[in-house]
Amino acid sequence: MIDVVQADITTLDVDAVVNAANQRMLGGGGVDGAIHRAAGPELLAACRAVPEVAPGVRCPTGEARVTPGFRLPAEFVIHTVGPVWRGGGEGEDDLLASAYRASLAAAQAKGAQTVAFPAISTGVYGFPPQRAARIAVETVRQWQAGHDLPARVLLVAFDAASARTLRAALAA
Repeated sequence: MIDVVQADITTLDVDAVVNAANQRMLGGGGVDGAIHRAAGPELLAACRAVPEVAPGVRCPTGEARVTPGFRLPAEFVIHTVGPVWRGGGEGEDDLLASAYRASLAAAQAKGAQTVAFPAISTGVYGFPPQRAARIAVETVRQWQAGHDLPARVLLVAFDAASARTLRAALAA
């Protein structure tokens, strides 16, 4: 089941929330900063404990890492890094789909029944929102066709326009 909700992702009572992180996993702006603020300083400490796979890189683009949720209602935070939009000719669609798949696999590995996703890469990373919404919906549908968990996926919009974009993709 996939639902679209307009909400503050940090307040949702789900098993896991997905954080649109950067490769350093040390917080940032947008949803990343909001999740770090709501989860408390323990989240930053947990992120720092994630080993670097390259200098300054804890989570490469298209992959996911899991930490506890600390002060969030969610038990887990799944940190994923979406691609920076560079015009669409540098594998951005595949990298975005990979970020969703990796997050869903991480949720499944933790036994999460419910997971909430923000619109990955559509903020400062510049991914076109309609294209990102289509990729999100297609990727989640494909995942759910072959897996039992997570049983419910929330696509979370921070405003009415984003909610409309996600709902249009879900209806297509």
